[in-house]
Amino acid sequence: MTLSPLFTAPWAVQLHAYAALALIPLTLAMFTLVRGTRLHRILGWAWVLLMACVALSSFWIQEIQLIGGFSPIHLLSLVTLVSLVVAVCAARGKRRGRHRRVMIWLTFGSLMTAGVFTLLPGRLMHAVVFAL
Repeated sequence: MTLSPLFTAPWAVQLHAYAALALIPLTLAMFTLVRGTRLHRILGWAWVLLMACVALSSFWIQEIQLIGGFSPIHLLSLVTLVSLVVAVCAARGKRRGRHRRVMIWLTFGSLMTAGVFTLLPGRLMHAVVFAL
């Protein structure tokens, strides 16, 4: 593993990657800690802000340009931003089931799925993880 490809990447890629990497331990904590506590809410806000940072920073990353300067990942970023609002509103409205479903979708549908695609050969995180 080497971080040098990440250090030389454009600012948007660095912000995107660092926020996504910070989400890994935070996500594990969120799934293991007791829900509904003050700590859960504090860490939850941190998770939402980091996830929003990942989604928003993706709009400045335009390596794959299928439609103008955008790619299907940008559609996922839009869905992620809307889902974050839905999840927060559900939590604040005491709709725990909806909050849980949306947060699980965000974790697996957005964070983990997109994360797996970053490890494909030719992608920056592939070079970071596999030291190429």
